[in-house]
Amino acid sequence: MRALYTVLLYAMMPYVWFRLAWRSRRDRGYLRHLGERLGFGSTADEGAILVHAVSVGEVQAALPLLDVMLEQRRGPFLLTTMTPSGRRRGESLFSGRVVQRYLPWDLPGAIRRFLARTAPRVVIVLETELWPNLIHACAERSIPLIYVNARLSARSAAGYHRFRSLFAPALARVNAVAAQTNEDAARLVATGACPERVVVTGNTKLDVAVPAAARESGQLLRHQIGPSRRVWIAASTHEGEEEMVLDAFSRVRGEVPGCCLILVPRHVDRAGRIASLVRRRGYSVSLRTEGFDASADVLLGDTMGELPVLYAASDLAFVGGSLVDIGGHNLLEPAVLGIPALTGPNTRNFSDLAASLAAVGAVRVVHDAEDLTGTVIELLRDPNRRHRMGEEGREFVMSNRGARERTMAVIDRLLEA
Repeated sequence: MRALYTVLLYAMMPYVWFRLAWRSRRDRGYLRHLGERLGFGSTADEGAILVHAVSVGEVQAALPLLDVMLEQRRGPFLLTTMTPSGRRRGESLFSGRVVQRYLPWDLPGAIRRFLARTAPRVVIVLETELWPNLIHACAERSIPLIYVNARLSARSAAGYHRFRSLFAPALARVNAVAAQTNEDAARLVATGACPERVVVTGNTKLDVAVPAAARESGQLLRHQIGPSRRVWIAASTHEGEEEMVLDAFSRVRGEVPGCCLILVPRHVDRAGRIASLVRRRGYSVSLRTEGFDASADVLLGDTMGELPVLYAASDLAFVGGSLVDIGGHNLLEPAVLGIPALTGPNTRNFSDLAASLAAVGAVRVVHDAEDLTGTVIELLRDPNRRHRMGEEGREFVMSNRGARERTMAVIDRLLEA
């Protein structure tokens, strides 16, 4: 089955190159380091610990693990990503401390070249990207491979099950799996992972500490906006959601005069079009890259890595990718700051986390623009309720930390073996 998969992958390469070129129209980063996509590029220090984080969210999940390993000087380290935004996030977090590369596409020749140039002593993959040829190549070279912070939604598991003859043999060759939840562990075992190699360690994102500088910058921005103005943020929004958020905003402004909206699209390359949309709705808009005019109706976040600052400046958060069929985004980011959060019903990417935060009262689910409108108005008018929700979220995060230590124990056992 892996041979057929490889043939199909080679056959798809013209489309893959076309898609890369198409994406480069919005992000020129897709045209950089093209050789690395095929396993070329400069060599790295032999015996490095390779950490693969596909994009921004996975890089963030890798932060607690890499921080402790860097402190303990376990390096050298090689951080691989698949997207320019992930690479930029890695550079902002680990500049000068780790070597960065793109992980090549899962072609046998590309993987062989990559491993020959990097010769890692262990490969750590964040969350769950199953690349059969990479797993096979690591096993053939006796390079231990471990999945950490691993998660597998019911929808993804169903997709893998349709091709179980391809993915089950690959998962069976993985040396260790550190899963986020019991449900993730069960789905991974059902997909093909060896039960004795799977352990539940929790979500390392719960161990991420918000830098004091981010909190201070958020408080400064809030002061500039004005202590008397209510501020809500719609973060990580996708196409189709900004329209719903702006529909809600027009009605919220009627009930909460002077209210300020911070709007942060998931993909910052869409900021120009969103700014035009805001202006067509009759609101003043100010972009972060141009220096916020805090008196504007809508502040548009169009930078990378500043979401904690913008959350810290807000009274209430809506986390996007959830009113459209994306699967939701990270609800921990507002929770760790004590910011009450709203989410749409589409949270399959973080279903366990969303359910847990909703159960303790830190998150409320809204189902459409009208529901979003009413809930935002209700909470902006009720500071006591916002405070209780925020504290419930903060306490949930604090009481569920420790995934980093449990995951590091799995990594240490693998390295020692």
